[in-house]
Amino acid sequence: MRRNAFGMPAAALCAASFVIGLGGCQGVTQTAAAPGPGALAQQPARAVSDADITDAWFYLLGRLAVLRQQQLDFERDGFHWNEVVHRKPGGVEWANPNLDVVYSEAWISVGDNNCVLLDLPRIEGRYYTWQMLDGWGETILNINERTFPQHPYGRYALCLSGSHVDIPADALRVDLRVRTVRALARIEMGERPEKAVQLQHEIKLTPIGTPNPEAMIRVPLFTNAKLPRAEAFDYAPAILAGAPDGNPGMDEVRSKVRAVTALVQSGEAGRQRVDDVIGQTALPMFAQRVRTLGPVGNGWIRPAVCGTYGSDYASRSIVDLVGIWANTAAEVTYFGMTHLDGGATYLQTFPKGALPQSTAHYFWSVAAVDAVHYKVLPNPLGRYALNRATNPQTNPDGSLTLAFGPHKPDGVSESNWLPTRAGERYTLTWRLYGALPTATGATYYPPPLIDVARQ
Repeated sequence: MRRNAFGMPAAALCAASFVIGLGGCQGVTQTAAAPGPGALAQQPARAVSDADITDAWFYLLGRLAVLRQQQLDFERDGFHWNEVVHRKPGGVEWANPNLDVVYSEAWISVGDNNCVLLDLPRIEGRYYTWQMLDGWGETILNINERTFPQHPYGRYALCLSGSHVDIPADALRVDLRVRTVRALARIEMGERPEKAVQLQHEIKLTPIGTPNPEAMIRVPLFTNAKLPRAEAFDYAPAILAGAPDGNPGMDEVRSKVRAVTALVQSGEAGRQRVDDVIGQTALPMFAQRVRTLGPVGNGWIRPAVCGTYGSDYASRSIVDLVGIWANTAAEVTYFGMTHLDGGATYLQTFPKGALPQSTAHYFWSVAAVDAVHYKVLPNPLGRYALNRATNPQTNPDGSLTLAFGPHKPDGVSESNWLPTRAGERYTLTWRLYGALPTATGATYYPPPLIDVARQ
């Protein structure tokens, strides 16, 4: 009997800890079901190697993560096409959210005969962006004062490239290369969160014409602790026929996906082989790739690619799972430290001349999330991140010491302490929004963590 294809070995799961800072369907016009056996029977036969299976699985995994979130958005959170949803501060549940901002979000559908008007308020003195991503988790555009200096706020017409839709004269047309877009507005809360919420609610979407959205591919609502194995290929035909992958050089891996799908559909033996290879090879490789997403300094991983991935579909899939909706290096610089002990106390000290704010034009933050689902760690203080708004206190010599642990260490201000939970592994995300030249070079990393028990 074929075993459950959603099991992940515990050792591989722990090793895969990484961070980079997870009713009826309303508004969805159609649903693509998984294809039945024999759907690829007409595909020409080809030999399938273990490497082919691993590559194909890595490729599909990121798209499955995006589809999982799309399904949750519509069915759990009540999204409708071309309507904006204003989240409350801290009110998102996907992996590795940025807790320093308020989010407004939307799923946008544009086509030959419809587009969407976006109204952004004038925002000054705080970070903001309107980020748009395709169905694979690739950032395709940010709208803000840096990318549109001549039109940093006001009205925009989001249109499919090549479409002919009449738009208002006061709207700046923005062409999109895909029909389906996931959009997120991020507005820095800063010292006046109520102002950020006010600005957030001034963001408007107004449809022009009737959307004809692409079919939503329903996938199992798997967890990061139980990633799909052979089941992933049950959805491959619909995925390959759906949202296009705009990156060049994907023909070879997509051909592998077709071949592996045919193997899965060939019978019990073929399906079992794919399941075994994923469990024995792909999942351990996933754990290894998590640890090598980029160069390491002072114990911090700096992802080599983020937000846009080129041909590195494996990194794209990993980021989609552990930090979905990650933005590009032009907007934010990420660092991650993995597999930390929630029962230990760590100190991180910044010299007087290199305080965190000296590295970011907008803001910095560090957040703790659990090592499996990448959700924030509950704690008695209700504090989930340290940043400028938490007002950490400097030491008498002008340096700054941050603390991470289950108890506040002596000599450290409570404003400098991020609580963790004993008996639980976690990861830290360090974010620099608008990283300054001092932090954008390849040699910069945040200071190391020092385990006080080992000093």
